Amino acid sequence: MASSDRDLGMHRPIRRRDFLNGAAIATGALFAGASLRRALAESLEPESMPDYYPPVLTGMRGDHDDIYATPHAIRDHRFWQTAGTPTDIGESYDLVIVGGGISGLAAAHFYRKATGPSTRILILENHDDFGGHAKRNEFHQTGRMLLGYGGTFAIESPSPYSSVARELIDELGIDVPSFRRAIDRNLYPSMGLSPAVFFDKETFGGDVLVTEPSPDSYDESAKKPTTEERWAIFLARAPLADQAKQDLRRLYTEPKDYMPGLSSGAKKALLARMSYAKYLTDVAGCHSDVVKYLQARPYSWFGLGIDAVSAQDAWGLEYPGFKGLKLEAAPGPGQNRDTIRSEEAEEYFYHFPDGNSSIARLLVQRLLPDAVPAKNATDIILARTRFAALDRKENNTRIRLNSTVVRVAHDGDANTARSVSIAYTRRGQLQSVRAKNCVLACWHVMIPYICTELPSTQKTALSFAVKVPLVYTNVLIKNWRSFEKLGVSSIYAPGSFHSEMSLDMPVSLGGYKCSRDPSDSIVVHMQRVPTHPGLPSRDQHRAGRLDLYNTTFETFERKIRDQMARTLGAGGFDPGRDIAAITVNRWPHGYAYEYNSLWDAFWLNGGEQPCVAARQPFGRITIANSDAGAYAYTDGAIDQAHRAVTELLSRT
Repeated sequence: MASSDRDLGMHRPIRRRDFLNGAAIATGALFAGASLRRALAESLEPESMPDYYPPVLTGMRGDHDDIYATPHAIRDHRFWQTAGTPTDIGESYDLVIVGGGISGLAAAHFYRKATGPSTRILILENHDDFGGHAKRNEFHQTGRMLLGYGGTFAIESPSPYSSVARELIDELGIDVPSFRRAIDRNLYPSMGLSPAVFFDKETFGGDVLVTEPSPDSYDESAKKPTTEERWAIFLARAPLADQAKQDLRRLYTEPKDYMPGLSSGAKKALLARMSYAKYLTDVAGCHSDVVKYLQARPYSWFGLGIDAVSAQDAWGLEYPGFKGLKLEAAPGPGQNRDTIRSEEAEEYFYHFPDGNSSIARLLVQRLLPDAVPAKNATDIILARTRFAALDRKENNTRIRLNSTVVRVAHDGDANTARSVSIAYTRRGQLQSVRAKNCVLACWHVMIPYICTELPSTQKTALSFAVKVPLVYTNVLIKNWRSFEKLGVSSIYAPGSFHSEMSLDMPVSLGGYKCSRDPSDSIVVHMQRVPTHPGLPSRDQHRAGRLDLYNTTFETFERKIRDQMARTLGAGGFDPGRDIAAITVNRWPHGYAYEYNSLWDAFWLNGGEQPCVAARQPFGRITIANSDAGAYAYTDGAIDQAHRAVTELLSRT
């Protein structure tokens, strides 16, 4: 091992591999005898094993390598060459749902609510846990349980929740207004911690950590330095060209009209058709270093940099350079929904310590009370899922994990068939079940391959939904004194492997308490979005997906340790000593693709949206998921589940 790797702690005995021949191994099983490990690896029902508990797994999570073997074989037309004929296991249901994410779970909830508890429902999920992108990461390595969100972050949306979605949130017992009592928004500011920027030497010529200068980055109660003082510090230390420093200050502080003589509507029409990067250089006359500095700002919104996000959307997100344009508040044509602000929507926010995994668990608790023993929406946080209870024969509703659906087809003509056959592979066994109805709550891009009888135009529309690749990394550190010493709580790193790094949101709910003392352990959340500037949006997402496929966990770990050492080292952080665990939630198929005025003419000029054509019902098959609304939010997934179920019920 190279000395640099030893300095980073790559030799430290944290668990990096939690998979044995494709079977998930939970904490206890790692230290169990060989017989138990062998039985788990060979079991056709690993969920029944006593140590099966995916939330505690570390290393590569999210969509790990085993998830893709079968889907890629189907895509490449290799699967059925050797698969043989599925074994009919003799099970029949009123409804089979393909996909156990929030949309699939919500579809089961809505269907059973409409048809009664005796309705037989089967949910087939290809991952080792339910929830889809709503992934729960548990950490126990430092003596107490700490949680991280491995995917969907919170109950939030740029638009007000629909009556359907709000009703479901209320039904699950989630008191959204009470969140203000659960979060200590003043914890980090009261300690003098503020947002910061890390400039890396590969992109900017030097490794420099400096407090962010823009006033909107600060909690009002934490404004110890004045705006002038913050700008002075930033301009003195930031490794940017002198012209770029002047340009940045001008963008943030001078309300200049860069498009004089044009009406608000005419300005928006132009802004919708140019990237924010082009606006900065060609319209506002900024130095190229300004583009490098702001490039990663929209990553968490669109999985794209400012080279592929419109200037109009940048205005909607309140990025600098637009105050002097005096644009009317109403959204312009082609503006993305993420950038249209709503005071009502912004008030409707709730973050569980494990993100929206708690929503998925609450849905499962309603469907299968024995599987998630919790009395309410705060008990759910500490409740341990009983995975062996998900797929019991005596239950009318069943959730079958580790089951990849490979074919969905009507038993006869779609217009007259009375049932649908669903084939899936589970632990190497090809099986099939039958249902009166089927909801496809899975990725749109996969549906044409597993439901080949769909019309060709619908398949084309489904294929348009190229999901946004991203990575949510959670790093458990033994203390956060380095953050305290450096005076930072979150770090924007526009040129680094992970573009964001932040201390966990200080939320305490029920019996779960956040870390309040810098000497305590805490989860640090990091985000990576693999972009390829210069390509159109969907081509960037395809290239980014390939990037994630080809990046090993060892590479992730080395990059994580190196970035944290370089960013926090001046505060005393030692990655070999201070890192206790790493979980990389890799999502090559992440956010639902949302339409973009730079690349999608129908969105800018009007016309049918591909998601509308893609989600049309076909016989006894309907389609859900956030892809069906081209809207990457939990309320969108819930709304699409409700629509899909309503379509099924309307034909009976």
